[in-house]
Amino acid sequence: MAEHILVVEDEGKIARFLELELKHEGYEVTIAYDGRSGLEIVEKGNIDIIILDLMLPLMSGIEVCRRVRKFSDIPIIMLTAKDDISDKVAGLDSGADDYVTKPFAIEELLARIRVALKRKSTAKKDGFEERITAGKLVLSKLQHKVTYDGEEIFLSKKEYDLLLYLMENSGIVLDREKLIENVWGYDFVGDTNVTDVYIRYLRSKIDQHYGVNFIKTIRGVGYIFENQDK
Repeated sequence: MAEHILVVEDEGKIARFLELELKHEGYEVTIAYDGRSGLEIVEKGNIDIIILDLMLPLMSGIEVCRRVRKFSDIPIIMLTAKDDISDKVAGLDSGADDYVTKPFAIEELLARIRVALKRKSTAKKDGFEERITAGKLVLSKLQHKVTYDGEEIFLSKKEYDLLLYLMENSGIVLDREKLIENVWGYDFVGDTNVTDVYIRYLRSKIDQHYGVNFIKTIRGVGYIFENQDK
């Protein structure tokens, strides 16, 4: 059965172009021309991935993304006409898995769709895996939740993905390129400094908030997560 893609895009020509190209690739496609309609379609279910424009009438792409993340981990690829790191970070921080800046090559978008769907499939297979712990810090893959000494830490999807990768590779020095490849995707096009931004977010919510030092900088190389109980 073909994967079902929801395209939320208010520009008619772009929406039609995407619909034709995606159907040509064998996907089932539904189009929504405003954020509110897009959200309603997702709430009804039966969508495998969302292509979501940042600037939309009735409800912005950022707000749609935030609301979807309250009930679903469906892959979301954000479309933005602004080549601005703040817009990209805002999209990722609201829960988007990836982004593409307009104008874009359809081959690039198709590659990102394949990667996102592959991750979704892999996540289903790995859903049974148990928790990862580091002292009082606990990451539950099944519940998609992080706690410290029983207190829940609220993370954006990208913050969670980054922390998960760091904890899964505890004790290993990871450079920015490795983090980009495994958290943002091998075909990520953008400033690798986005990793530094999200490391700061995690440190603010975990290390600085609880007075611990899990995430350490290896100068000139990258970062390492160290279990303080070891």
